[in-house]
Amino acid sequence: MADLLAGAVSAERLILDEDSVDTLETVRAAAAHARANGYAMILTCTDAYHQPRVGMLFRLLGLASRPVRLAARGPRQLRLKMWLREGAAIPYDLVAGIGAAWRGRA
Repeated sequence: MADLLAGAVSAERLILDEDSVDTLETVRAAAAHARANGYAMILTCTDAYHQPRVGMLFRLLGLASRPVRLAARGPRQLRLKMWLREGAAIPYDLVAGIGAAWRGRA
């Protein structure tokens, strides 16, 4: 994603998460960073099919987010497959995100 944003966002404004292993961990790390630095909103940089789930998780954790629109990548068949995958991942992360928010582990 950093490569896709080159030229659109200055490198010093990008915060890369190279430690998280899934979407919920990434959102939790970003939420913790945002709170620690007093950010009111987060701009999310991910593929279009992934934006609804990322936005949902930020809302569950009490943070506003806005998607950065990126050009579609990859063959159409792969993008369709990823949209279908997200359809299954959203309910899963909804439950996991509610649990994380309830436990205060954001």
